[in-house]
Amino acid sequence: MTTTAGSALITGAGGGLGRAIALALSRRGVTVIAADIDLDQARETARLIEVAGGRAHAVLVDVTDPASATAAVEAAVAAAGPLAALVNNAAIYAAIRRAPFSEITVEEWDRVMAVNLRGPWVMAVAAREVLLDGGRIVNISSATVFSGSEQWAHYVASKAGVIGLTRVLARELGPRGITVNAVAPGFTLTEASYNLIEDADSYGVTRSALKRAAQPDDIVGAVLFLTGPDSGYLTGQTLVVDGGRQFI
Repeated sequence: MTTTAGSALITGAGGGLGRAIALALSRRGVTVIAADIDLDQARETARLIEVAGGRAHAVLVDVTDPASATAAVEAAVAAAGPLAALVNNAAIYAAIRRAPFSEITVEEWDRVMAVNLRGPWVMAVAAREVLLDGGRIVNISSATVFSGSEQWAHYVASKAGVIGLTRVLARELGPRGITVNAVAPGFTLTEASYNLIEDADSYGVTRSALKRAAQPDDIVGAVLFLTGPDSGYLTGQTLVVDGGRQFI
């Protein structure tokens, strides 16, 4: 993929990090397909892109549902042609109830896994035939995989699974020149983060090398790199973007 042509489908693009990624890709000349389970929020992302002079379309998607994923991909292709990139960003995050692993219900475990882990797989299956040879898939994981955040077993396990899925997809799609990588952000100040933690602005700051909280725009650079022309020989990897909170 080049950063001056092609289209990219971003799931969870209705706000937070997904919206930041969508806006950043549009500034590179990419036609953005903003996909979200909240169509109104996806439309707002598309509107912001168009106001700024970019090209965007909004589509509805439930990433846990193969039929919905297929419909979203078909709508994306109808609007902007074959995909140059897929960014799997949609996830359950702020709505998760933090609890000891022994107190997490099976229903909540399955709900988190359905969105955070099954979702990227479902979207990759739906997009595989319309993803251009030499295209890009970027899966959003989490730096919590490496720190093992307490009372969040379902979230951490789901995001660890994303890294495993990334490596398998890299192997299977590599013969087509398609790269598949993951970005693992640390705690980032999105609306969801503020809803999750009271002291969000200072959370984890003292443990990072850069001694400041991350904004969504701090994360998008990694996605731009992995969807751009300079990362064509990088695949199956995970980039941790957490301000130096941990080194792996």
